[in-house]
Amino acid sequence: MPGACCSSCSTSIPVSPRFRRALWVALFVNAAMFAVEIGAGVKSGSVSLLADSLDFAGDAANYGISLAVLAMGLAWRARAALVKGITMAAFGVFVLVKTGWSAYAGIPPEPLTMGAVGLLALFANAGVALMLYAFRDGDANMRAVWLCSRNDAIGNLAVMLAAAGVFGTGSGWPDALVALLMAALALSAGTAVVRQARQELAQAAQTVPAAVAPAPVASVSLTQIGL
Repeated sequence: MPGACCSSCSTSIPVSPRFRRALWVALFVNAAMFAVEIGAGVKSGSVSLLADSLDFAGDAANYGISLAVLAMGLAWRARAALVKGITMAAFGVFVLVKTGWSAYAGIPPEPLTMGAVGLLALFANAGVALMLYAFRDGDANMRAVWLCSRNDAIGNLAVMLAAAGVFGTGSGWPDALVALLMAALALSAGTAVVRQARQELAQAAQTVPAAVAPAPVASVSLTQIGL
């Protein structure tokens, strides 16, 4: 149906070259930082670093999805945002579970590695967030990308504070508290993106015109044709 194709699968929607470039940079930065933080998280025993590394991995995948649907219609971009919102919320649930387990184990992480890697991640995410700031008020897909970068930068600051707390107290509770904050941010942002994506899906559905019924065949009597 032409109307359905125009609203959900069109590739003629103009795309900002700046936004496309920003997505590619964000994808590579997040993939690289995932590798760095997963190693540092395992080495230091920090649940907040491990949580942040998984967040980097999820963001890299989300940026790839955004690039794939960037020039498509509203419905496809809203579906991609819906997937990303659910992923963000699922990440929050995972962090909650992981934090509970680490608090039960009671082994404090190594704070120097936490602080150094947290600072590196902050520089990486702050740069990505600045690139994406101009697109924060776009559709659900753009908003999800912005929220991901914003949450990451906030999370990195919190990881550095947790490292200072662990260093000063010798306890793992600062690390656990930061992980809980990151989980709350992920759940909040994921819920907001899912809500907006559903609204945009409903909007896209309303723009699809109903199927045009075939025109009725005109009935002609025999007397009208002289028979």
